[in-house]
Parts: sequence; structure tokens; C-alpha cells
Amino acid sequence: MTLIIILACVFLAVALMVVLGERFGSPMTDEQQGKFGKITWILVFVILIAAIIKAMF
Repeated sequence: MTLIIILACVFLAVALMVVLGERFGSPMTDEQQGKFGKITWILVFVILIAAIIKAMF
């Protein structure tokens, strides 16, 4: 029963994010997409390094 409640909460949260994103979201320019693309690669690299360090100790 607990699993069903958790799944329902996750579904409602995702549905809320989609509805709010469609209503209040604005399209990104090519410049913004490029900027976020660069930041994303850096964050992924940092998270991978942190996970490797955590696994070592």
C-alpha cells in the first residue's frame, strides 16, 4: 500500500511540473541552450568524480 501512495505522489508531482512548465515556461534562445549545455557537462563531470571518490572511501 505504501508503494502505491509513493507512486501516486510521484505521478502527481510530475504532472504538476508538466502543467506549470507548459503554462509558465518560455522558449530558450540558442545562446541560453549553449550556456546550459556547457554547465551540464561540467556538473556531470563533477558528480562522476564525487561518486568515484565516495566509492573509494
